[in-house]
Formats: sequence, C-alpha cells, structure tokens
Amino acid sequence: MLKRFLSYYKSHWVTFILDMLASLTMAIIAIFYPMITRAMLNDLIPNRKYNEIIIYGVGLLVIYLVRMGLSFYVQYCGHVMGVKMQAKMRSDLFNHLEKMPFTYFDNNETGKIMSRMTGDLFDVAELAHHGPENFIITGVSIIISFVYLASINVWLSLIVFACVPFLLVVSLYLRNRMRDAFKKRREANAVINAALESSIAGIRVTKAFTNAQKESEKFEQGNEQFVNISRKAYKAMGQFHSTTTFITDIFNVIIVIAGGIFLFNGKIEFGDYSAFIVSVNLFINPVNTLIRFMESFQNGVSGFERFTEILDMQPESDAVGATDIGRLAGDIEFKNVSYSYDDENSDNVLKDVSFKVQKGMTYALVGPSGGGKTTICHLIPHFYNVEQGNILVDGIDINTITRDSLRKNIGIVQQDIYLFNSSIKENILYGRLDATFQEVVDAAKRANIHDYIMTLPNGYDTVIGERGVKLSGGQKQRLCIARVFLKNPPILILDEATSALDNATEIMIQQSLDELCKGRTTLVVAHRLSTIKNADRIAVVSGGKICEEGTHEQLIVNDFIYADLYKQQFKNN
Repeated sequence: MLKRFLSYYKSHWVTFILDMLASLTMAIIAIFYPMITRAMLNDLIPNRKYNEIIIYGVGLLVIYLVRMGLSFYVQYCGHVMGVKMQAKMRSDLFNHLEKMPFTYFDNNETGKIMSRMTGDLFDVAELAHHGPENFIITGVSIIISFVYLASINVWLSLIVFACVPFLLVVSLYLRNRMRDAFKKRREANAVINAALESSIAGIRVTKAFTNAQKESEKFEQGNEQFVNISRKAYKAMGQFHSTTTFITDIFNVIIVIAGGIFLFNGKIEFGDYSAFIVSVNLFINPVNTLIRFMESFQNGVSGFERFTEILDMQPESDAVGATDIGRLAGDIEFKNVSYSYDDENSDNVLKDVSFKVQKGMTYALVGPSGGGKTTICHLIPHFYNVEQGNILVDGIDINTITRDSLRKNIGIVQQDIYLFNSSIKENILYGRLDATFQEVVDAAKRANIHDYIMTLPNGYDTVIGERGVKLSGGQKQRLCIARVFLKNPPILILDEATSALDNATEIMIQQSLDELCKGRTTLVVAHRLSTIKNADRIAVVSGGKICEEGTHEQLIVNDFIYADLYKQQFKNN
C-alpha cells in the first residue's frame, strides 16, 4: 500500500523535494537559538561582549526571517501539493466508479460512496502533505538535538534518550487501538452520509406523507451510532495522548533531578546546565509533534485503505478479444438464459428464458411485477453478466462485443427518468455529445417538446433543477425521448415508459414513442395492455419464465394469463 501511496508524488516531485528541503532547513535553524543562548550564558554576557550580543541577536532575527519564508512555502505549496494529489486520487476513484458494474451500485449506498470521495480523501491529502514533512522535521530535529545535547553533556543526554524506547513501545500499542477505533468511526460517518443523501433526495415524498418525524428518527439512529463509536475513538485517542504526554513530562523530571545532581557534583557548568534545559525542548518538541501527528496519520491511513478498497474491486470489463460491433441491424435472441442478482444459492430471477426478436419488430413484455421483465431489459445492454445461456444481437454473443459499442446501439426510456441539474440543451445532448444545436432542436421537435421549450425565458438554456424537478412527468419523458432521438439507436427499450403518467399525458407521449419506434427493434415493458395491443409479438413473463407468447389476438384466444390480465384491466368496459 505504501508503494501505491508514494506513486501519487510522481507528478509533484519538484515541489515535494523543495518542500522537504525547506522542512529540513527549518529543523536545522531551530538549533541556532539554544546555541546562541549557550554562547551568551557562557561567554558573551560574563565577558561583557556587548557588540557580539547585538550581532548574535541581529543574526538570529535574520535567521527567523528566513524561517518565516520557508514556513510560508511549506504551508502554501505543501498544501497545494496535497490538494492536487487529492484531486488525482478523486479522479482515479471517480473513473473507477464509472467502470464498476451495476451490482456494485445495487449493494452500496450513494452517501457511503460520497463519503469515501470527500472526507476520506481530504484526510489522505493531509497525510500526503504533513506526513513526509513531519517525519523529516521530527527525525532530523531529534538527531540534531541529541548530537547538540551530547556536546553539552553526553551522560545527561543518554539518560534523557533512554526514555525514548519506552515511549515508542507505549505509542505503538495505543496507536493500533486508536487506528481500529477511527476506522469504525469512518464507517459510522459513511452511514450518516448515506441516510442524509437518502432523506434529502426523498424530501418531497417525506413532505407529501408528513413523515418528517420518521426521517428524523432514522437519521438519529445513525447519528447516535456515530456518537457512540466516536466516544470509543476519542477514548482511545485520549488514552494515547494523555499517556504519551505523561511520558514526555517525565523527561523534564529526569532533567531536573539528574541535571541538579550533575550540577551539584560539578559535572556540568551552570551555563551549560541552563543551555541544556533550554535545548532539551529541541528534543522533546519533535517527539510531541510526532505523537500528535499520529491522529492525522491514522485518519490518513484508514482513509487511503478505504480508497484502495474500491480501486481493488474488479471493474466492469470486456472479454478478451471483444470487438467493436459498429452499427447493429437489431436482431435479438435469448437462448436458455438464467440469471440471479444475488449469490448462486438464491432463486433465479430468470429461468431458462428463450425468445427471438427480428429487426424492426416491436416485442412487448407483460406480466406481474417481479416476474423478470426489467431484468431482461437490463441484460440486453450487458448491465449484468449472464450466468447461464446466451444473448445474441445480430447472431453475435454479446460477451464477444465491447460494452460501449453494444450500448451505443441501444436507447432506453424508463419510468424513472434521470435528468441532470443542467440546461435542457445539455440534457438532450447527453444522447450524442457531438451533435449540433440544430440536431438538438430537431430531436426536441420529434419528441413534441420544442414548442414548450420555446415558451421558457431562456429556451434551451433553461436549467431544469436536480433530477428535472422543475418539469412535469410528461415533460421529463419527452426530454428523455428527445435524447434517444438524438442518439438514433437501432434497438429501443421502453421500460414502463408511460406507466407513471395520467391518461391524457400518456396519449400525447405515446405519439412521440410511436414516432421513436419507427424502424427500430423495440422491447416494451408495460402494465397497461392498451399500449401494446399492436405489438408484433407479446410475451407474458411470470416467475422468471415466458409462460406464453404470440400476438394480442392469439393470446386472447388462448384464454390464459394474458387474457386474464386483459379482462381484469378492461372489465369495467
């Protein structure tokens, strides 16, 4: 993991080296004050060398001005380097998420993913900047200070230094406990983010059903969990800091006792003893800095671990030798396809499904909810991997086709339309990003949404809000249809495209859909059988199987499941 972390420094090695040199110089500069103090106490003040006192003081001021400039560079450029590394990690994570299969997003909440993208990577960036800097400053400072203290009195220095191994052992033990506690705290924080994202996204439903109290209770469950886990994390942190601080305080006790004995027995001069007391902070302060840094270190390490957990997950990938299919004609065939969303021990959603759709045909899927209709629609664009059987397009197994080239040939209009919080033009352009504005307008006209767009103050530049909240259901559907018109795919999937609309709006949308379906192979999932009466073939899907198949007239004559469904819907007529 360390090698992966260090790889993010490659693009910033110049800044990194300069940052480390500045940190190293600052660590060296720190030794000048006790050196000057010792010289003054032992020589300049007793011998009344006033000119040298002024010169030493001015020199110390110049040194501190240099340190101020170096400190600015470390704080500014070092943090910018950390932010750039954070941005690179965020880009890597986002690009990897874009390649993840649907199953990952089925099993992971958006809020938890966002937590890793933001909070975790912020802590990683802090580690990227302060980690090497702190280790270099503290390491060099400890070495320099020990050498200097030894030059004053080697035995007193060894007595002080003898406490360090004990401090390290205690720190390592308590650090591991703190690391585990803070990792659990991050997981709890992700739970809160997930609950928050879910509640905010569903705020209109909450208000409609006046269930604000229920959402508050759900949120407080995660909030309380976060508090309890944080209490344990901060207890571990408190134990770590209080214990290590006590050990460093012992340094001062040892210096007072041992130094007093040395001074009493004439083993050290008063000036050297005074300089030693001043200089010992050069040794203790970096030790304390290293101890305090452990909290940020643990946050950064646990954040990077969570970051790499996602990067190490297998992304969606094409089979070896998969080819770009180009533009398809539109023939579709399922051959004994079985599929389950969960593990192999769970029941299959699809069980040995077989059917053929010739190019240009409209093939309708009907049946009770949960029968497997939407799953069939998800398998055609290869959103999920088929476990058994084969799916063919134009006689070619989709496993031998690159996913991108396959999906470029498929347009999807669903019941739950997703629109981005951007302009109408940008949402339609999502169908084909290189399309001209005139092509966007033509697509909108074919979807019967152009006239409405022109009534808006900003026309095609009108921003429609998150998930198209400023539009009606019918308007959102038409924008989605315009998007597919612009894409112009040979295969079209309509998954409950009008089921959420009122009858009058459905009739208008159906006209746009009829125009969209012309010349394309179309799979229609519908509960309202009136919308698919004219389909070339109708398949009844129930219990993961195709129970019957035929035209509307044939299925009515069969007087089986389809006929029962039809009678139930139209019994009042």
